[in-house]
Amino acid sequence: MGIPHVQDRAFPVARPLSQVRSARVTRLPPFADDLVETLEALDTSRVDIPVIQPAEPFLDMAGEDLRRRIFLTESETGESLCLRPEFTIPVCRAHIAEGLATPRRYSYLGQVFRQRRDGDNEFYQAGIEDLGDPDEARADARAISDAWTILVRILPGRPLAVTMGDQALFEAVVAALGLPSGWQKRLIHAFGNTAHLGQLIARLADPEPAPAVAGPAAALIASGDEAALAGHIAAVMEETGYSTHASRSPQEIARRMIEKSRLEETRLSDTELAALRAFLALEAPLSGALAALSAFADGAGLDIAAAREGFARRAAALDAAGIDLDAVTWRAAFGRPLDYYTGLVFEVTSGPGGAVLAGGGRYDRMMELLGARDPIPAVGFSLWIDRIGAARGDA
Repeated sequence: MGIPHVQDRAFPVARPLSQVRSARVTRLPPFADDLVETLEALDTSRVDIPVIQPAEPFLDMAGEDLRRRIFLTESETGESLCLRPEFTIPVCRAHIAEGLATPRRYSYLGQVFRQRRDGDNEFYQAGIEDLGDPDEARADARAISDAWTILVRILPGRPLAVTMGDQALFEAVVAALGLPSGWQKRLIHAFGNTAHLGQLIARLADPEPAPAVAGPAAALIASGDEAALAGHIAAVMEETGYSTHASRSPQEIARRMIEKSRLEETRLSDTELAALRAFLALEAPLSGALAALSAFADGAGLDIAAAREGFARRAAALDAAGIDLDAVTWRAAFGRPLDYYTGLVFEVTSGPGGAVLAGGGRYDRMMELLGARDPIPAVGFSLWIDRIGAARGDA
């Protein structure tokens, strides 16, 4: 299951830890060897990912919170590059480039580079990316179990807490409310960002007036006649000479104008708004989460059966893996600030409300977006090495 021992720019073989220490890395934590041994014991192949990465995949998929903190540069040919801001995307790209079979589990330990307010822009992350296991519930449970196992070994006796969310459940609730696809995308994109999500829900409760459009276009937008609106736009573009410089066709512009108008007019009923807010307020130990979720769905009259069944299978897999379900808190509104998650999201903290020591989730759609020929289920997590060191009391 290991990576072939062939040097390759896309996916070089992992170097021994002693060599990593001598290659500019000067601040590896005291527990690095113990961490590497634990990762290997969890049946992973350790990999080393180049520090310089193409920027486009991160800019497209990583989310606004990470995008604004990336260190960008350019190659001599004008290609946009960046210092490695995280490992999940480059590990997945490298796996695709190698064309290796799945299932396959990778681990890593190395520096990432992000702009931080405190000025500490270089820090270490370790983690596991679990690719290709068709049993999603089992793989999800393994990710949480692995993160817990590592932290318990490195932080013996320290209190730990797990918080879990599920983006697939949120997507199912939003779809069951019957919102237009454009609004569903807006809400899903905001999942995990409490302030932004609250603003969008407020707009659904009290829609803002659509921007005024003057002249014949206003009536055409109101009628929803896309062909007629496209014809009008084409004529205006021809008259003004803009058509030769347009990046979008009249048909594309017309479709977008009508769609935007419909979205701005969308309003949820008081009952639907109450259901959405009731879902986002759900919080329970995982041992009682399925009962709470079922009571909500039945009370709101929403068909989320498929997502609920997936949730139940994951809880059963966690129980089978020996995780105390009373020690895991499920929060319906809990998300993480990366755009590529599709299902499970979780964090392990140093006790309730403490620093985040590990975090991750499921990202099934990303492999195809990065170029995989076939869908590849994927889940993983990262460990924040500096925070773990602080929890240990390391100097």
